[in-house]
Amino acid sequence: MKFNLLFILLFSTAFGPAFAESKADSTANKWKQVMTSGINLNQSSFSDNWKGGGTNTLAIGWYLNHSANVSNESWRLNSDLNLQVGFLQNRTQSLRKNIDRIAYEFKAGYRISPKWDFYGSTNFQTQFFNGYDYGKKNKAGVPVDSLISSLFAPAYLTSSMGLEYHPDKSFYTRIGIGSLRQTFVFDQAISRAGLYGLEKPGDNIRNQFVFQYLVNVDKDVWENINVKARYSALIDYFRLTLSNSIVHRFDANVTMKVNKYVSTNLQIVLFRDYDQDPDWQFSQILSMGLVYRIEK
Repeated sequence: MKFNLLFILLFSTAFGPAFAESKADSTANKWKQVMTSGINLNQSSFSDNWKGGGTNTLAIGWYLNHSANVSNESWRLNSDLNLQVGFLQNRTQSLRKNIDRIAYEFKAGYRISPKWDFYGSTNFQTQFFNGYDYGKKNKAGVPVDSLISSLFAPAYLTSSMGLEYHPDKSFYTRIGIGSLRQTFVFDQAISRAGLYGLEKPGDNIRNQFVFQYLVNVDKDVWENINVKARYSALIDYFRLTLSNSIVHRFDANVTMKVNKYVSTNLQIVLFRDYDQDPDWQFSQILSMGLVYRIEK
């Protein structure tokens, strides 16, 4: 029941701007909205006597992005929803996912000068499906699939307040002096394993008071090529003297439009969180598929 209520809250917040108007001042504007959804497909097959090597593969992915914003004399309001899921099937392996993400952010910025805002934001992240470590073996040496993540295990909710700098429309940076990062692990098996920085096995929630620094770029570098890049750092105030006090995350997305309905997309994620793994985590996906876009 708690999960359903939280989903209703998140999705109503995400799409609420579609039916609302900002009334912050006499020059209030309607929400400007963009929704993009697409399906990516990648397939390869070989005959049984193919001597060049290879295995039959089928990969399919779906995504939906929705953004809405208002900018007037007093406020800059932004709502961003990102949903992604994809699966990969190799001939010799079971069906496995290759991408899985639920992310939503709402930010309200109050203008204190032409380029500076005082802002408050909320960012939520989790995933749809279970995640497994496929490289494990039991004591008998038999490969087993080990559950390491699932819906709301973990989920991250980061609430932040501070200053935001806007030198132009394609770039902004945030300095979140007062930020709260909450980690939720509602799967008891994962919680008892003591993953994701929980203070003790069996806990479901962890609270961290952090400093947030964020840089965001969204720019059309050529007519049909768009680059989005975002770097964020979260620094735990109570672990400043420790080497594991910083959570780094870098996301880059390059979209190349072939025409109105076909595009190629390169997505890169670089991530380091000592509470998950002491080493850097990296993912890269290159895909091509159909895209549908609505602007209001």
